[in-house]
Amino acid sequence: MAPNPHEPYLLDTGDKLRIFVYGQPNLSRIYSVDQVGDVAFPLIGNVRARGRTSTDLARAIRSRLARDFVRDPFVTVDVARNRPFFILGEVRLPGQYAYVSGMTVETAVAIAGGYTERASERRFRITRRFYGLVDQIEAPSDYALQPGDTVYVFERFF
Repeated sequence: MAPNPHEPYLLDTGDKLRIFVYGQPNLSRIYSVDQVGDVAFPLIGNVRARGRTSTDLARAIRSRLARDFVRDPFVTVDVARNRPFFILGEVRLPGQYAYVSGMTVETAVAIAGGYTERASERRFRITRRFYGLVDQIEAPSDYALQPGDTVYVFERFF
């Protein structure tokens, strides 16, 4: 489950995407990846985004637009805003927060207002989804997080 900085970012629910279709201002805007992992796109309907890279999604949109609606469309997809991360357990302000590139468990704790008096500053559980499967590990404070991760800060035992 360790993140690999060389692997491409895979889209999932909660991502906001800037989709641009050259010469088609009515189609070019910000779209959200919905709960089932699709983007609702004008003219062509739902397009699967979950598990795809932004390049793969652009290719799929281009193909479907070219079939019946736009001659030789040029489509780009960029992530406008990553899906949020979640932090629970012994932090002052547990909840959902905007993901920050390069974030670690320690950064997530800081965003959530810091540790409570009872928090273990050494025990954390990370929950991450891979292709629809959920994986959990215990990780150190310098562990790199990804969008959509859930961090649980354990209670300290005296």
